[in-house]
Amino acid sequence: MVIGVPKEIKNNESRVGMTPAGVFELVKNNHTVYVQSGAGDGSGFFNEDYQQAGAIILDTIGQVYAISDMIVKVKEPIREEYELIKKGQIVFTYFHFASSERLTMAMVESKAICIAYETVEDDEGTLPLLTPMSEVAGRMAIQQGAKYLEKPVKGRGVLLGGVPGVPPGRVLVLGAGVVGIQAAKMAAGLGAHVTILDVNMKRLRYVNDVMPPHVVTEFSNEFNIRKHIKNHDLIIGGVLLKGAKAPNLITKDMLKDMHPGTVIVDVAVDQGGCVETTRPTTHENPTYIIDDVVHYCVANMPGAVPYTSTVALTNVTLPYVVKLANLGWKDACEKDASLEKGLNIVEGKVVYKEIIEAFQWESVEA
Repeated sequence: MVIGVPKEIKNNESRVGMTPAGVFELVKNNHTVYVQSGAGDGSGFFNEDYQQAGAIILDTIGQVYAISDMIVKVKEPIREEYELIKKGQIVFTYFHFASSERLTMAMVESKAICIAYETVEDDEGTLPLLTPMSEVAGRMAIQQGAKYLEKPVKGRGVLLGGVPGVPPGRVLVLGAGVVGIQAAKMAAGLGAHVTILDVNMKRLRYVNDVMPPHVVTEFSNEFNIRKHIKNHDLIIGGVLLKGAKAPNLITKDMLKDMHPGTVIVDVAVDQGGCVETTRPTTHENPTYIIDDVVHYCVANMPGAVPYTSTVALTNVTLPYVVKLANLGWKDACEKDASLEKGLNIVEGKVVYKEIIEAFQWESVEA
């Protein structure tokens, strides 16, 4: 199979879909890999690294799309890429379709095979291709939140860890999944007081078992959320519904109950956000303020640490890429139930019900 790795063109996205090590494995399996010139520069992987691994370098993104049977990338295609995608071409990437009707319709019209990293699901119900980026984003959420709590960037002026004689900052984490656990771990490590909410008591028991005493758990409901937003300095949105739009747990009217300078980091922005006032931002312009509350809603947070993120992503995606290349998408999905769950759009038809439900469609087929 011919596999293409284009350069990411989303704003400030420095990750790349595959490391040279990944290319090496594909070439070893007798596949041909084309990499766009400079695709890995932002992650510290250069053209010569890919060439030594066996890749062929092409100058333009158009050339990569035109020659490839399968495209392996990181972020969802943006408008400039829509017309480059061919009928029957496999596109393996993060799509997050439920947050963008425009993207969904463009991929339906392309009649491509759209396999989404974020809906590949193993037998235990976990999302192996989403997990490493969720780990990165959860940890980064505290780094960024701590920075934007500083007064020069309109935060409350609170040091999360506090100092002797001054209480530590208070962090509220919505969701005890991968993002929430990693965020709580980082915040606790800084010495902050952490409250983590979830509707899954099994997850809360796990948090209670593994976290230090200054991480406390509580059941997630509107009453408790409204109670805690009044006295917490940093709020992390880490809620995920597999393949579906995130629920709005914090509504616009709740902002008035927060202290001026409270910071919200909505990691769920890729799925529409779990805060009603969330709108996607970029690393170039990461924040905005509504009702004196700072919103950090960067839709590709792990893109800020591209070396770590690219290696972590390739570690988990490569076995699936090899399987798709060796068997073709039909046989690979028939033999691997996890990969089959990654199928979102197939040759013009939406096959993932959560996408149809997100837009309240009855069905979609081009």
